[in-house]
Amino acid sequence: MEDYRRYLNPQVLNKISRLDLKARLVVEGYIAGLHRSPYRGVSQEFAAHREYVPGDDLRHLDWKVFGRSDRLYVKQYEQETNLICYLLLDVSESMSYGSTTVNKLEYSRYLAAALSFLMVQQQDAVGLVLFDRQVRKTIPARSSTPHLNLILKELSEAQPTLKTDFKAISDDVTTHLAQKGLVIVISDLFDEPERILSGLERIRAKGQEVIVFNILDEYEVRFPFERMTRFEGMEEYPQLFADPRTLRNEYLKTLEDFLSRIRRGCLAERIDYVRISTDQMLDVALTAYLAKRERL
Repeated sequence: MEDYRRYLNPQVLNKISRLDLKARLVVEGYIAGLHRSPYRGVSQEFAAHREYVPGDDLRHLDWKVFGRSDRLYVKQYEQETNLICYLLLDVSESMSYGSTTVNKLEYSRYLAAALSFLMVQQQDAVGLVLFDRQVRKTIPARSSTPHLNLILKELSEAQPTLKTDFKAISDDVTTHLAQKGLVIVISDLFDEPERILSGLERIRAKGQEVIVFNILDEYEVRFPFERMTRFEGMEEYPQLFADPRTLRNEYLKTLEDFLSRIRRGCLAERIDYVRISTDQMLDVALTAYLAKRERL
């Protein structure tokens, strides 16, 4: 049997051109690797029987019907839409950085597409907000295949632009959140910690549950540079030509202090914080989402 789990690898996904296919393969690969159903926590009502075919989940066999008819039938269910989710995707300039063929924005596209696909499969409503220093695009939350295609189209066309300002966009975002639900932020969070946390607090104050996926490149985490290097400035910062060996310790300390402050701030607001490197498999984020979904 084909090992779908390999499609959880962003480097493999990068070789596939269509985002809709990437999203489907990620979700199928993830589900294939689970030992239990990822659809737990969904309200279900019995709808009808249909005849069993090889490959159906044996847990849904109706043994009472089998006892009466000597034929195998499975129970079918109608799933209720019980979650409204908005994906907030950072499209600022720093998201274009990548030490490999998959930069932070590309990885985030895969993640947002897979989450959108999974939500629509679960009959949940999903919306999309693209932002940098302002909201660039807003798609209301819906649950349908045509709506999923619209979200995937916008994700495919998203390009990195200006500087991040999460505090500035938080008020605009909350005006689109008419109902309580789940907000998923996908960003490298390259902004002042107090501005990030202030923006998250505003969203949380509107009664929204929040997950933050902090997307970082592997090189940003490890800082493996050895020779004299020209560091290109992003988000209005200038270039820097320096010996990275003289910067490494201070850089890593500053990064850890920054991430610790974000983690503590999220914990204080009961916000789920998940740090992800672009060399990681996508199942980390999918598992975090499903765990949050079940709690809700």
